[in-house]
Amino acid sequence: MIRLAASVLAALSILSSTGCGGGIFGKQYEYEEDLSLAIDGSATLVVNSSLPALVALRGLAVPTDPSVRFEPNDIRALFDTPVTHVRRVSRPWRRKGRRFVQVRIDVPDVRRLGEAAPFAWSKYEFGPESGHHVYRQTVGTSAMKPGSLANYGWDGSEVVAFRLHLPSRILHHTARDLETNQPTEASRGNILAWEQHLADRLEGQPVNLLVEMESQSILHRTLWLFGGAFVSAVLVLSLLIWWAMSRGKDQDVAAA
Repeated sequence: MIRLAASVLAALSILSSTGCGGGIFGKQYEYEEDLSLAIDGSATLVVNSSLPALVALRGLAVPTDPSVRFEPNDIRALFDTPVTHVRRVSRPWRRKGRRFVQVRIDVPDVRRLGEAAPFAWSKYEFGPESGHHVYRQTVGTSAMKPGSLANYGWDGSEVVAFRLHLPSRILHHTARDLETNQPTEASRGNILAWEQHLADRLEGQPVNLLVEMESQSILHRTLWLFGGAFVSAVLVLSLLIWWAMSRGKDQDVAAA
């Protein structure tokens, strides 16, 4: 039983870690920024990345040799800045001989995210325009050094992704399928993804994210609908009680 429990826990750990970066639940990304945006501009950002990708793409000082000890606090120190707060650094997992890590970050104002060194390759804009909200992000040059592909066993076909979880109904976006270059639809959870091959990302070919959305969040609308339904139900119940009481009084008068 102990061995069985240990096996189940190990399997769950692998599923959760690989699932965050694609894994058995979808594509496997070498580097992924997964941004959950609120209508007030605050956000939660989850980075799933191989350690070599953090070095080659962002120039971060992390160990790429699998035999070197991994220190979560070293990763935390790189991502914790005046405009970001690291909530959690995961234990590393391995894929194709490379170690991967997940960093979960609170972002008080997404418009200032580019001030943090790990995300300085992007310019962020978010706010109301012409009666709705617009999010823009342009991802620019990487920290690539010559030989990056060969150094880490990449062939360049690996995929990098920038994913957005949007807070309100999407009116327009520029997300396209990586292979067909056709416009894509938001997936369940109001999620859009912009993907790029690692070779193109290393060379700094820009990624342009653009989303136009309603200014009222889905949660806000849902709460109002729920509140309206609740008030309507109370009014109907009150009318039924009033009608029953009035009917009772009329019957008493008739009996007298």
